[in-house]
Amino acid sequence: MKKIFVYMSALLMASSCAKLDSLNSDPKKALDVPGEMVFTSAEKNLFDLMTSNNVNLNVFRLLAQQQSQVTYLDESRYDLAARNVPQFFWHSMYRDVLKDLEQAKILIEGVAPLSDDQAVVKQNKLLIIDIAQVYSYSVLVTAFGDIPYTSALTTENLSPSYDLQKTVYADLLARLKKDVDGLKTTHGSFGSQDLVYAGSVAQWIKFANSLRLKLGLVALDDATTAAAATTAINEAAGNVIASNEDNFRLKYLPAQPNTNPIWVDLVQSNRADYVPANTLVNLMNSVSDPRRPFYFTAVGGQYVGGTYGSGADYETTSHISAKVTAADFEALLIDYSEVEFALAEAAARGGLTVTGTAADHYNKGVTASIVYWGGTTEQANTYLAQASVAYATATGTWQQKIGTQKYIALYNRGYDAWTEWRRLDFPVFNVPTGMTYANIPVRLTYPASEQNLNKINYEAAAKSIGADTYANKLFWDKK
Repeated sequence: MKKIFVYMSALLMASSCAKLDSLNSDPKKALDVPGEMVFTSAEKNLFDLMTSNNVNLNVFRLLAQQQSQVTYLDESRYDLAARNVPQFFWHSMYRDVLKDLEQAKILIEGVAPLSDDQAVVKQNKLLIIDIAQVYSYSVLVTAFGDIPYTSALTTENLSPSYDLQKTVYADLLARLKKDVDGLKTTHGSFGSQDLVYAGSVAQWIKFANSLRLKLGLVALDDATTAAAATTAINEAAGNVIASNEDNFRLKYLPAQPNTNPIWVDLVQSNRADYVPANTLVNLMNSVSDPRRPFYFTAVGGQYVGGTYGSGADYETTSHISAKVTAADFEALLIDYSEVEFALAEAAARGGLTVTGTAADHYNKGVTASIVYWGGTTEQANTYLAQASVAYATATGTWQQKIGTQKYIALYNRGYDAWTEWRRLDFPVFNVPTGMTYANIPVRLTYPASEQNLNKINYEAAAKSIGADTYANKLFWDKK
């Protein structure tokens, strides 16, 4: 009887375990996911992260003084620690974007091609993934400084060391050159699984070159990176994004879960926390900018911004336009207008092999932005004819002229607007009450998780960049 009892108990336990296993298995989730699907997910995660208006995740529109908070003013007054914003952004970029891109690369590398043509398509996919990784790393290094790079993304090393920001920049430029040189326009890539360019290799080459131009200009002012930056700019400038049709954008859908994150954060959530900041609104009012009705709502026929860092009356202040908050409004990460302003800067600096004058590219940048947002070329011509806007007569150096107009054109792209302000020092920002200009952040501080869980490497990185503070300028921002 004892033996029978033991046997029956074993059978019951085995049966119970089998039932538990079935309960723990989700029949709707695939066990094996193709690398192409993981790439699609990473692509969307990247756009969602950079576009979000969630104060816990993305506060770049506040740092760029495109928006101001109405009641709770912590982030408008540069307290980013209360909600641990840098940590949320850091984790999301590494976990949801870079790690997914790395996994997509591993999965695609593991599939053996059946023909020479398939081998070329596979290579194109891997190089496109690398371009997306370069963009993602460029955001992190330009926001934080030294970052985990060569030792990141591996489960074998849970305490990655930090690479020097200059070293990261140089390697990103080298990777982009290799990617552009390796892509073959004779073959395809991801097809419809690429949410941005539908697998067009030629478009990815233009995007990669536009990114080379962008990163090259950032690194140009430092003696140790100037040579590599110059080469990147000269090689890339001839084949970059050349129209609004080339824009690196994600078209959202009117129905969830693929809606514009701004719609989710502000409309669906019924939030009345943010208004356009007077920094941007007053600047655009001063030149009768035709983009105002596409950027903001009017109040009594006027465009009224909230005083940055001081709160606002939501009912008597302009709001973010219905165009921007629409569920299907697209997200931009690099566009034609930005590229034209970059070419204008390259021409204004001199010593670079860029065709066209600074004024020509400046005019194209302004026009591209106005037309993209819904204006006309006639409105752009009228706008550019103003003495305060025309390149020949606008106030200041090329930094002020290009920086001011580029800042306006980068509306709704808080990260890039904040970066260009740090880099070119224009336009002049407003200072919240009780603060000085030096209080405006010029970098993000490292996450608390790094300070607690990767202490030795964190301390080395903080020492390397000078200090882990908002006021400590990064290597490209010293002049």
